[in-house]
Amino acid sequence: MARKEFEVLTPQMFYILLALNKPRHGYDIMAEVAKMTDNEIKIGAGTLYTLLPKFQNDGYIELVDKQDRKKIYQITNLGRKKLKDEMRKMNIMAIQYKKIFIDNH
Repeated sequence: MARKEFEVLTPQMFYILLALNKPRHGYDIMAEVAKMTDNEIKIGAGTLYTLLPKFQNDGYIELVDKQDRKKIYQITNLGRKKLKDEMRKMNIMAIQYKKIFIDNH
């Protein structure tokens, strides 16, 4: 059975949405993700510019401005809800990990 697009966010997807907590253009998004993750996650231009229109089409982000050739995006309420849902899933996984590997040893 094929996975629905954006059913589960990859770390790159998660951090792109998180970086859009304020209006940013492509290069700023990539720089903010690198900063937030201490360079653990780096987003390439190909990945970013493939995901941005998909996020926009699904209503997770919106285009808020254009400056010269730069498109500036920001997360929407639906995008915030998606991040919140993803955090809930990650918290459940962390609790299960703790129960199995930490509390039982």
